[in-house]
Amino acid sequence: MTYLIIDDEPIAHDIIKGYAVLLPNMQLTKQCYDAIEALEYLKTHSVDLIFLDLNMPKLKGFDFLRTLQNGPQIIVTTAHKEHALTGYELAVVDYLLKPFSFERFLKAVHKVNQGKSTIQPGISTDSEENQVFLYSDKKYTQVNLKDILFVEAAGNYCKVVLTED
Repeated sequence: MTYLIIDDEPIAHDIIKGYAVLLPNMQLTKQCYDAIEALEYLKTHSVDLIFLDLNMPKLKGFDFLRTLQNGPQIIVTTAHKEHALTGYELAVVDYLLKPFSFERFLKAVHKVNQGKSTIQPGISTDSEENQVFLYSDKKYTQVNLKDILFVEAAGNYCKVVLTED
């Protein structure tokens, strides 16, 4: 999945890139530090996903979003929670409130994958749609769905039993 970052804060770029590099299907195409730069880029390039900040110079995030016609999917990344309702009215995929964790980032990216998938589970040949991340021993592990033998409830947790390959 190709993505574009639009944020005026370099540290936000670093955080998003740092999280995205942990996901094998994410490919950064461009980093833009204002919406005008992004508009110019999108005239000649396409991306699957935009991580969009709201409070930027020149053109605000939602104003930028209103200029797009049939644009890519959007995940808002902002420190301003009061604009969440507007985000959902503009059909953003998710609204990440800064600072956000990797777990929250991963959940948002999974929403993007769910929204663009038109193939039923079990039929897909795309390997990234047939994988999940499981959290265990303070780290994430990517698991192929075909390798899961069964899942067992264990109180507030679950036990995932894998086939032996």
